[in-house]
Amino acid sequence: MSSIPKIVILGAGYGGILTAQRLQKELKYNEADVTLVNRHDYHYITTHLHMPAAGTDSIENTRIPISNLIDEFKIDLVKSSVQEIRPQEKKIILEDGTLSYDYLVIALGGEPESFGIPGLAEHAMSIRSINSVRLIRKHIEYQFAQYKNERNAQERINFVVGGAGFSGIEFVAELADRIPKLCKEYDVDPHHVNIYNIEAAPTALPGFAPELVDYAMEVLRKKGVTFKMGVAIKECTNEGVLLATGEEIKAATVVWTGGIRGNHMIEAAGFETMRGRVKVDEHLRVPGYENVFIIGDNSLVLNPEGRPYPPTAQIAMQQGVCCAQNVVAMIRKQQLKKFIFSNKGTVASLGKGEGIAVVGQKVLTGWSAAQLKKIVDMRYLLTIGGITLVLKKGRFL
Repeated sequence: MSSIPKIVILGAGYGGILTAQRLQKELKYNEADVTLVNRHDYHYITTHLHMPAAGTDSIENTRIPISNLIDEFKIDLVKSSVQEIRPQEKKIILEDGTLSYDYLVIALGGEPESFGIPGLAEHAMSIRSINSVRLIRKHIEYQFAQYKNERNAQERINFVVGGAGFSGIEFVAELADRIPKLCKEYDVDPHHVNIYNIEAAPTALPGFAPELVDYAMEVLRKKGVTFKMGVAIKECTNEGVLLATGEEIKAATVVWTGGIRGNHMIEAAGFETMRGRVKVDEHLRVPGYENVFIIGDNSLVLNPEGRPYPPTAQIAMQQGVCCAQNVVAMIRKQQLKKFIFSNKGTVASLGKGEGIAVVGQKVLTGWSAAQLKKIVDMRYLLTIGGITLVLKKGRFL
C-alpha cells in the first residue's frame, strides 16, 4: 500500500485551478499524488460569462482546456461529476467511481440563491456555466426571431434581469449593447425593446461609493435600461414576474443574477454552514476537519470588521495559492500560513468603452475603467497560462 499522501481537488474554477498549479510547482517528485476532479475538461472564466450570454463575445473566449493549464504528469485530471462528499470516510463519490483522499480541497462552484421566490428555479435562467450561457444567448435571439410572427408579442422583447450586483449590471450592460444589432438583424424597432433590472436592495452594485453607482446607472439608463430599485420579485411565472408592489411585467426572458449560495453537497456532507457556505478557519480549513480545505464560493471568510467578504474571483484566486501552500506545509509538517485577503481593487464593466473602478484611493470611470478591466482580465490569463494564453484569449480592443 502506497504511503504517498493523496490530495484531491474538487472543481477547476478560479480557486481550484490556482491550487492545482501551485501544488504542481511546489511539490517535489513523488511527494504526493494530486487528482483534480472537474465536470468538464475545460476551465471557464466566470467573470466573462455575461458577454457571451448577451451575445457580445464568443463562448470560446471564456473557456480554456485544463490540459493547457496543468502538467498531466504531475496532476491526474478526472472528468466526472461529484455526487457526494464523505469526510468521515475520507471518500468522494463520483458519478462513475470513488476516490479516497488524505487531503481534500473543495473548490466547487456555488449555486443560484433563489431566496425562496416561487417559480424562479423553474422559469428563470442563470449565468452560471458555459451551457447556461449558450442557452441564454440562443433564447434571446429566438425571441427576436419570433417577435413579428406573433400578435401582441411585446413580451418577446421584454427582458427582465433580477439582481443589480456585478453579474446583473454587467449583463444588462452587454445586453443593451447587443440590442441595436439584434433589432437591425430582425427588423425590430429598438424603441419597442425593454430591459428591466430589478433589485430588492435600495441600490445597485454594493461595495461601490454612491457617486460611482449613480454614474453606472446613468450610463445604463442612456443605453435603455429601466431600473426598479428597492422592489422585490414576488413570483416568477412562465409569463414574466410579479413584483412585491403588485406590478406584473410580462416577459419571455427572465435572467436571475440575484446572488449565490454554497453548493448543496457542502451541507449534505455534514459541515456546519451558513447559506451553504462554511466559515473556515484562518488556514482555510473546515472546523473539526484539519485535512479538509474549502475555498471560493463555498467558503466564508470574515473581514476585519467581522463581515463576510463577497465570494469574488479575486479572493478565490488568493485562497487557491494559500491553500496549496498549506497543504504542502501539512505534508512536510511545517507551520501553516494564515489567509489574509489583499484587495487589489474593484472593477465593473458597463459595456463597450464604459466602466467604474476603485484601486486603492483612486477612482476611475468611463474609458479608463474599461481599459483597467481588460488589464485585470489579461493579468489573470497571464497568471494561469502565460503570454501565450494572453495573446490567444486576451481582449485588446
